Formats: sequence, C-alpha cells, structure tokens
Amino acid sequence: QVPLVEFGGGLVQAGDSLTLSCAVSRRSFSTYIMGWFRQTPGKEREFVAAIHWNGESAWYHDSVKGRFSVSRDNTAKMAYLHMNSLEPEDTGVYYCAAGNHLDVYYTTNYDQWGQGTQVTVSS
Repeated sequence: QVPLVEFGGGLVQAGDSLTLSCAVSRRSFSTYIMGWFRQTPGKEREFVAAIHWNGESAWYHDSVKGRFSVSRDNTAKMAYLHMNSLEPEDTGVYYCAAGNHLDVYYTTNYDQWGQGTQVTVSS
C-alpha cells in the first residue's frame, strides 16, 4: 500500500503551465494539511505551498505567489499544485507531504512524503 504518490511533472518551457497531483491512500486525509516542497541536487528541500485540511486557507513561498495555487479534493483524496508562468528557477523535484501542524514551512512538520516528481523548465 502506497500512502502518498505525486505525479504530473515533466519538461516545459518558460511561461508554460503545469499541474502536479498527489494521491493519498489513507482514511484520515481530510484532517491533514497538504504541503508541497521542491529540491535540487545539493540544496535543502524548500517549501513551495500548502493548503489547510478544509481547503479554506493556503500558504505560498514568496517566489511563487501569484503564479502557483493549491487545491484539494477530500472526497477523491487528491491534492493539486497548479503552476503558471513557470520559470527556469522553478526546476526541481517536487514532493507532496501530509502534516498536522500549522507551521507549514518546515519539513519536520510533515509525517508522510511522496516519492517526488521532476519538473524541468527550459529557458
């Protein structure tokens, strides 16, 4: 049983859009904050965005505000990261994570992680 799987990455050009999906195989999904992080080789995992369990609150890293948005479907047990106006600096491996702490910016506040999906943005 795989509890958390993200997918939807790929190679795109600057200015393109891409949506990442995260499927969660657990009954308690609706009670969890869902976060998105990204990482490049040699760097620490960086917070991108998060959405509260009821979908009414969301948080974004400054570098993606106005370009990215998060959503979730608790019935389908899915979380999404919608990325618009992509830039080469957005390149990295993107991870979804489930947590239960309102300080959403830190990896230590998430209990489960997906395997990651590669997003590459060319100039």
